[in-house]
Amino acid sequence: MIALALASLLATAPAPGVAVDTVTYRIDVSHSRVIFKIRHFVSKVEGRFDKWSGSIVTDPNDFSTGSVEVNIDAASINTNSEGRDRDLRSRNFFLVDSFPMITFKSTRVEVQGKAIKLIGDLTMRGVTRPVVLEGEYLGREGAIGPGERIGFDVSTTIDRTDWGVKWNRIAEGGGAMLGDDVTIEITVAGVRPRPRPAQ
Repeated sequence: MIALALASLLATAPAPGVAVDTVTYRIDVSHSRVIFKIRHFVSKVEGRFDKWSGSIVTDPNDFSTGSVEVNIDAASINTNSEGRDRDLRSRNFFLVDSFPMITFKSTRVEVQGKAIKLIGDLTMRGVTRPVVLEGEYLGREGAIGPGERIGFDVSTTIDRTDWGVKWNRIAEGGGAMLGDDVTIEITVAGVRPRPRPAQ
């Protein structure tokens, strides 16, 4: 009897090395955001990117098996100041004519309870460097299948000069106009697409 039970268990268990079933979620940008903050003199400026997309490929029951990709249109930067945004698109900062996209691609996802860590590569101005985004896994909503949602909220702080964004100016008091540290916050709602109706 025990042997029969073990045989049944082994028959239904996935074989070693066999990939688990994964599904793709599209990032719902209407319920997601990418924002950044940087020191400006004695205050902080916050901005966002209005055009971006991405996907999450994972086992719905185990987000640690997943991978995350985010693609940002650098020219869509928005700090609520047209003049400043124009400068940010220039060679002083994002150089969008030569490097129109900012991308993040995870290489590993770690989940412990509600804590999540995305380890991956951030590419900006043609420079790719490793980063770690940490935050909260917000969970999964709905029955597994089309229309279900998963979400997370993560952030990191980078040194912009590591990506070649080095412009600065010294103020009259001797301090730098801009800080080097930039905080990036990403909130994502991923939606599993529903199949299109047959025509």
